[in-house]
Amino acid sequence: AAATASVAASLSAARAKAATRLAKAVSAELSGLAMGKAKLEVAVRPRPAAPDDRVALEVAGASLHAGSSGVDDVEFRLAAHSGAQSLPLTKSASGGELSRVMLALEVVLSASTEGTTMVFDEVDAGVGGKAAVEIGRRLAALAQHSQVLVVTHSPQVAALGAHHFRVSKSVHDDMTTSTVAALSPPERVEEIARMLSGDRITE
Repeated sequence: AAATASVAASLSAARAKAATRLAKAVSAELSGLAMGKAKLEVAVRPRPAAPDDRVALEVAGASLHAGSSGVDDVEFRLAAHSGAQSLPLTKSASGGELSRVMLALEVVLSASTEGTTMVFDEVDAGVGGKAAVEIGRRLAALAQHSQVLVVTHSPQVAALGAHHFRVSKSVHDDMTTSTVAALSPPERVEEIARMLSGDRITE
């Protein structure tokens, strides 16, 4: 038990140091994703043991619940803007913000995600101009070593993709169907032009 407690304490200390570095790196990354004042916090807290806990472990004078992941509870928290209260991601982030936090995490941790498939849905929601370009560049960088699927309405983001699929809906006999079509290079140019200007496409 003493050896296990010692290992658990070492793991908790290493986890706390890593949490600080990760939070700082992700917060810096968010500044380029139209979330300049947002701060990510990675909270590492000891997990108290219940009175009848059969796997309680004494660590630094506290009775903690020991599990396969150690004796800590780890929670990702976000202060979405300056002065905002830091809250769990599920409570503080909108869909677009959550996607951007995920993107920032993937960028920071990209060395460990090689060969994976990542899906980003509306990561550019409510974002345009330079910020959309920055989001697109980060997505393109991730796609150098992983498969990245992006659902977007942003021409800046779509233009940086290697392949372009158009999703469209149609209604026939009161039935709505969705279709996905791979676009050829000329169709891709036309679609991105349509995303930029609407229905009327000029030379």
